[in-house]
Amino acid sequence: MNIQHYTQEQIQVEQANFMSKVYSWMTGALLITGLVAYYVASSPELINLIVGNKILFFGLIIAEIACVGYISARINKITAQTATGLFVGYSVLNGLTLSMIFLIYTASSIATTFFIAAGTFGIMSFYGYYTKRDLTSIGNLAFMALIGLIIASVVNMFLQSEMMYWITTYAGILIFVALIAYDTQKIKEMNIIGNEGTEEDKKEAILGALSLYLDFINLFLYLLRIFGDRK
Repeated sequence: MNIQHYTQEQIQVEQANFMSKVYSWMTGALLITGLVAYYVASSPELINLIVGNKILFFGLIIAEIACVGYISARINKITAQTATGLFVGYSVLNGLTLSMIFLIYTASSIATTFFIAAGTFGIMSFYGYYTKRDLTSIGNLAFMALIGLIIASVVNMFLQSEMMYWITTYAGILIFVALIAYDTQKIKEMNIIGNEGTEEDKKEAILGALSLYLDFINLFLYLLRIFGDRK
């Protein structure tokens, strides 16, 4: 569809409708993750099953990585229904593994941190949506920093350095704050004007929701290191 046939107002309306779907899918996934995590944490049997079985726990993590990788790599070849099922399945898997935080932190501090993360996300996503500045360079820098963060975190699993722990914590917050703004702008521009309501439009919304969902979850977990009260 030729974008020249649309007025600026029509483009803005369609972009707003698209982002509304992205945020709705993201919110729904976060709700599923939260409910699953809380339910599992409330069940001693399920907690013991996951915590007491390292093969199962790491199997869940591998399944999460595989699910994200599959959606990202195959989004153009799978149906919107399949993409939706995989996204919902991923949010359930994430809920199973994130149930562990209820064993480590108090429920009140988890709730407080969630609202802090939500507020930060809202501000940065708002900025990414409305800014006229091209955030590509910031996004590329944040992505490279993310690779370094992952490497440093893996290394610190063996070093157990408290200083490295806090450096990666604050670096992680800064990285995902930047990625939220960048990904919001990228998702907004990813929307193809004129295909609203189509199969492709639905898949674009799912892929966008997945990106922002990952940004939010990671920001929340790094903030929890600071604001979470350990039991």
